[in-house]
Amino acid sequence: MGWIMDNKLKLNGFNNLTKSLSFNIYDVCYAKSEREQRDYIAYIDEQYNSDRLTNILYHVTEMIGARVLNVSKQDYDPQGASVTFLIAEETFLREYREENIEKNNFQGDTVVAHLDKSHVTVHTYPEYHPDTSIATFRVDIDVATCGEITPLSTLDFLIGSFDSDIITMDYRVRGFTRDVSGKKLFMDHKITSIQDYIDDKTLKEYDAIDINVYQSNLFHTKMLLKEITLQNYLFNTDAYELPPRTRLQITENLRREMIEIFSGSNVY
Repeated sequence: MGWIMDNKLKLNGFNNLTKSLSFNIYDVCYAKSEREQRDYIAYIDEQYNSDRLTNILYHVTEMIGARVLNVSKQDYDPQGASVTFLIAEETFLREYREENIEKNNFQGDTVVAHLDKSHVTVHTYPEYHPDTSIATFRVDIDVATCGEITPLSTLDFLIGSFDSDIITMDYRVRGFTRDVSGKKLFMDHKITSIQDYIDDKTLKEYDAIDINVYQSNLFHTKMLLKEITLQNYLFNTDAYELPPRTRLQITENLRREMIEIFSGSNVY
């Protein structure tokens, strides 16, 4: 890419590209009774309350070199939590301040209005059904940035922040910017797959597939955990207290749940 020099684009004005990452994880658990399922949901709800999610998002914004402008968070009854960050790129804020201080015209509201598409959000969705022994916890994280910063570098941290059995990721770059000669640039970094930004050690633990539309700068990756260690999926139960046939049946039910979530269909 001849328009990249010293890993820095030579642009005419502000980088107008918008980069959006949608990151979804699912954590599956076996809880035999309805009470155990409710207890599991309550446990997960406590582990991933708005305070902990806020700390995770603070780390995400630090990793992408952004500044937090505003934080909104909420825990829900009976379960679930949401956190939203309004963020801005540090380099843009610095240039904006310098320009407007000279004009004696610095207004913070203008920055917020101009960067209203730069944000990070997280929502949790714990659920179970009394007719099954499976409880599922879902986390949705969306990161949208304007300018140079991209959220892809945070993927390993996000995967490691949750117990991730199934992961789905969508990444899109929209709009265009121009270099100093006036040429339109529809992408400002190299990417062939979202998997390029995930550590090889992490990828070895999952089966992964891609659906990419390069002409539209659309990238989609789904990942399914390869190995199941039953004890990791039991809530308040010791696997070795269960008969071998029961252990096998539970493992099959867990794998069935994961495959259906991964495929997005009721295949069984």
